[in-house]
Amino acid sequence: MNDKKVSIFQRRGWVVFFALTAAVAWGWAYPLIKLGFNEFGITQDMTAGKMLFAGVRFTLSGLIVLAIALSKRVSLRVDGAAGWGYLAAYALLNTTIHYACFYIGLSHSEGARAAILNSLGVFTLVLLACAFFKSDKLTPTKIIGCVIGFIGILVLNIGGGAGNGFTFMGDGMIMLNALCSAFAGLMTRGLGRHANVFAATGYSLAIGGVLLMLPGLLLGGTLPNITAAGLGILFLLISISTLGFALYNKLLSCNPVGKVAIFNSLIPVVGAVTSCLCLGEPFYWKYAIAALLAMTGIYIINSRKG
Repeated sequence: MNDKKVSIFQRRGWVVFFALTAAVAWGWAYPLIKLGFNEFGITQDMTAGKMLFAGVRFTLSGLIVLAIALSKRVSLRVDGAAGWGYLAAYALLNTTIHYACFYIGLSHSEGARAAILNSLGVFTLVLLACAFFKSDKLTPTKIIGCVIGFIGILVLNIGGGAGNGFTFMGDGMIMLNALCSAFAGLMTRGLGRHANVFAATGYSLAIGGVLLMLPGLLLGGTLPNITAAGLGILFLLISISTLGFALYNKLLSCNPVGKVAIFNSLIPVVGAVTSCLCLGEPFYWKYAIAALLAMTGIYIINSRKG
């Protein structure tokens, strides 16, 4: 195949770079969200406030993506009622339910522990993709890569130090969030059939964000303390969503799902390390071992023979 005719989002080197960029950016969201809760005065029992905070983030992120699309003359057209229905369902799953569970779960769990549990969605998506898409075949190298990457995640739990026992509001919500992420990843492949992927990303973030804000406001949610530091953190979170989803959705739309999704096995490692740096959570050498295993799994799954 002539490399000049291949999209930059399908060239091996750029796929690795973009996927790593999205994964590292999302890893930083764990401590930033908890820092944002503190700055805005959102306490553990303020569920409506958490939904409002998340809704503002994703609504603004979606509007920014759409504004960029307009500036680049990207078509914002959606293919009829069926297209809007697909986008609404995708927004509900990928943004509204996904991040409602995430924000609630993260406020009831340590950042490092939440990052570890959230990685379950990565391996779920890799396996689901093999069942739903012909381009994703369950090869021996993919199985080995998933096993090694999953071992890396398990290593993070060896010897304790990552929180207490299972809780539904903490661990349970994070696991539900992970499952939403996995199934939404499957739906991402269909976005291009209904609209430009970049524009569809903007629509889904904005719609999902509004669907988070409305119940948050109706339930009396507020942001008690608005500070410059809090707004700065919110800006960083908006930037992470804008960059992460724009890159990730585009990569999923034109590459085998498994080869892109496996990069997200780095998110829990980045989330654990950054939580230690930003939140004062204890650092364990198992994080470094987990990072090495995750990178090994990524390399194996993205090898040419895989």
